[in-house]
Amino acid sequence: MADNEALKRLTTGFQYGNNSDLCGVGFSNLEKCAASDPDRPEPSEPNVTTAKDIPESANPSDCSKSDCSNPSKTPRYGIIFGVIGVFIAVSVTGILMFSWHRRSKQKIGSALDNLDGRLSTDQVKEISRRSASPLISLEYSNGWDPLAIGRSKSGFSQEVLESFMFNLEEVERATQCFSEMNLLGKSNFSAIYKGILRDGSVVAIKSITKTSCKSDEADFLKGLKILTSLKHENLLRLRGFCCSKGRGECFLIYDFVPNGNLVQYLDVKDGSGKVLEWTTRISIINGIAKGIAYLHGSKGNKRALVHQNISAEKVFIDGWYNPMLSDSGLHKLLADDVVFSMLKASAAMGYLAPEYTTTGRFTEKSDIYAFGMIVLQILSGKRNITQLTHHAAESCRFEDFIDANLEGNFSESEAAKLGRIALCCTNESPNHRPTMEAVMQELGESMVAS
Repeated sequence: MADNEALKRLTTGFQYGNNSDLCGVGFSNLEKCAASDPDRPEPSEPNVTTAKDIPESANPSDCSKSDCSNPSKTPRYGIIFGVIGVFIAVSVTGILMFSWHRRSKQKIGSALDNLDGRLSTDQVKEISRRSASPLISLEYSNGWDPLAIGRSKSGFSQEVLESFMFNLEEVERATQCFSEMNLLGKSNFSAIYKGILRDGSVVAIKSITKTSCKSDEADFLKGLKILTSLKHENLLRLRGFCCSKGRGECFLIYDFVPNGNLVQYLDVKDGSGKVLEWTTRISIINGIAKGIAYLHGSKGNKRALVHQNISAEKVFIDGWYNPMLSDSGLHKLLADDVVFSMLKASAAMGYLAPEYTTTGRFTEKSDIYAFGMIVLQILSGKRNITQLTHHAAESCRFEDFIDANLEGNFSESEAAKLGRIALCCTNESPNHRPTMEAVMQELGESMVAS
């Protein structure tokens, strides 16, 4: 009402005639606004105030007072608090990582303290660099050092230790710190590396983890002593050994054999150049028989020994194509579960004697069975020996059990004789299999085992 009265008092000074576009209600001198006129504003009551005139979020209080907050400052405080929180989180993480790193270095240092005293400074640094390897752990560096029992109690004479014992530095130098370039083969329990010793001789170094060896150190040493006592021209020669407490490994150093194992000469395709001549096959069979006869014999201080794992993979061929039986006596060094796992491959290829499934024992006759299978493999040139091969050997059908790569260049009388020996050795009944001495007599009186 106060606003309307004020407008009315202005009528004397305000000329409506000069403002013809004005319209409204409540004034006698103004025309009413027509609803159809789009250029004119909507008529409204002067006393009416709608809810839309005041925003819902508006605060009618006086913000000049000190207790009112300034909205523009709130995002700034959020950013500051966020930066402080991130800084604290990063600092805590850094402290935890530093503590973890120090503890890790202390553990590695503890393991390195237990390493062989023969390690050089450079080798300790190298092992420290490879500290992520599972071989460097407290489990492996604790309490396993068979040769540390004391040389007088280890069962080895001073002469044997001096001639067979290598230190870790020599093994690492020979293999160029176990370079992948020198890796010849790997299995679940061991790895074999090619190496060159200081005297220039080429060797094969088999590394066996502590967990794969016999848990009792006395049994382990007995097995190691058996390996060092085996000496025969048809057995792969053990050059030496090394037991590393720090790495948790035992290393066996053998002579390197350049022509690989017998498997490379089976299932040979035409033109490959690996076809063995007939006389070479005869020589290989005789050599394997001599090696097994030596193991089974007991002369002097040597006790009779069963190989347990004879196969084509275990027969290596040297530069003059003489056979060298490997892993002789190795089972004396290994844990029982490792030996059992090794037999799976032999069983799959037919080397395992049938009576083992019922008795669970290895005997000289089980070695004889494996020898008979190898003879059939050498004659046929095939890894897989079937019943057809057995039947062909029985009926002397040479075309079915003699390697076709020979192109007929073989002695039928010798082939028939060797086929008969192989069948006797693979007889289902161990009692009907010959001894290796009898096999040697069949092969020829000149082949008596030395």
